[in-house]
Amino acid sequence: MGSRKSFKIAEIVDSSFSQKKCIALFHEYAPPNDPETIGPEGMEKFCEDIGVEPENVVMLVLAWKMEAKQMGFFTKSEWLRGLKDMECDSIDKIRNKIDSLRSLLNDPGVFKSIYRYAYDFARDKDQRSMDIDTAKAMLQLLLGRMWLHYSSFHQFLEQSKYKVINKDQWCNVLEFSRTIKSDLSNYDEDGAWPVLLDEFVEWLSLQQNFPNLKQSFSNSQY
Repeated sequence: MGSRKSFKIAEIVDSSFSQKKCIALFHEYAPPNDPETIGPEGMEKFCEDIGVEPENVVMLVLAWKMEAKQMGFFTKSEWLRGLKDMECDSIDKIRNKIDSLRSLLNDPGVFKSIYRYAYDFARDKDQRSMDIDTAKAMLQLLLGRMWLHYSSFHQFLEQSKYKVINKDQWCNVLEFSRTIKSDLSNYDEDGAWPVLLDEFVEWLSLQQNFPNLKQSFSNSQY
C-alpha cells in the first residue's frame, strides 16, 4: 500500500511543470553572449536532442505554440510560453509531445491557424511579402502531402514571373487547395481569387486536359 502511494506521488511530481527547470533547459541552448535568445546553432542542437530535423513540420507547430516571431530563433519568453502550455520542462517531456504536436495538423481550424502563422514567421522581417523560394519551401512543408495539385503549383511558380508572395495570395492558396475540386470544375474565374490563382488555373488547364476550362480561358482576356 505504501509503495503504491509513493508511486502515485512520484507520478504527480514528474507530471508537474517547473519553471526553474524550463529556464535551465533554455540556457543549455542559448549562447553566453546572448542569454535571452536561442539562435540557429542552439536550435540545431535542440533539434538533435529531441530527434527532429530542423525542417520537420513539428518544429513549425512548436514555434506556433511558442508564438515565436522569427524562424531559427526562440526568445526566453517564447520558450516559457510554449513549454509551460505543454507542461514540458525536460527534453524527455518534449520528445513525448512530438506525436501530439504533429496530430494538431489534423484539425482543420488549427491547421489554418498554423498555416497563416507560418507566413509572418518565415518571411524576411525587412520585407512585407515572402520571397518565392521561402514560400515554395513552406508550401512544400504544409501542403506538399495533402494537396493533389501541389507539385503542379510548385512547377507553375518555378516558371512564373512571381518573385514574392503576399499574405492575401498565401491565404488564398490554402482556401483553393481545400475548396477547388481536383478537376477544377468548381473554379469560378470571375470569383474573388487573386490573379496568381487565375494564372495557375489557366496554366494547369493547358498542361492537363480540362477542356471546359480551356474553352473558358480562350474566351477570356488571358
